[in-house]
Amino acid sequence: MNTWFECKVKYEKIDEQTGKEKKMNLPYLIDAVSYTEAESRIHTEMEQYVTGEFSVPSIKKANYSDLFFYDDGDKWYKCKVMFVTIDEDAGKEKKVANQMLVLASDLKEAYERINQSMSGMTVDYDIVAIIESNIADVFPYLKDEVNEPIPANLRPLTEDEQKLRKPLQQKEVEEEIEEEEIEDDEDTVE
Repeated sequence: MNTWFECKVKYEKIDEQTGKEKKMNLPYLIDAVSYTEAESRIHTEMEQYVTGEFSVPSIKKANYSDLFFYDDGDKWYKCKVMFVTIDEDAGKEKKVANQMLVLASDLKEAYERINQSMSGMTVDYDIVAIIESNIADVFPYLKDEVNEPIPANLRPLTEDEQKLRKPLQQKEVEEEIEEEEIEDDEDTVE
């Protein structure tokens, strides 16, 4: 499950139509495990797109349960989807709201894509709201980022190395115990 953070980024860019500098303050969505990682990742991502200085004045957790990516979409649409479940204890229907983002070209396409993405669900749901989001871009973890090669000094031990290491660890523990016993004996002699 992804944890999404909405990062506001302030920077200046040149307006293509007028040629003047324009101040931008846009939210970007980034997948991270903590606020610290979100800030680090947004700086890394934005350095590739923004020339000059930029700042990240705010970071907050976003409550999106799912994001649906489509290559041909150009806007992010925020969708509120209500799931209908049965509360077995009370014997009543219960509605649970979820926020989702879908990449689409317009409102109608966003509705169709949410339905298409949810088609395999066995739970009843209703799409109760769709609005155009102001999110400029989304940066999920990519396979290369998650599966970066492990540095040589941090690589896992092979089974053979583990077998060789075990007697060494045992010997180190025995030596530490002997040193502690010697120190204890010296303390009692004084």
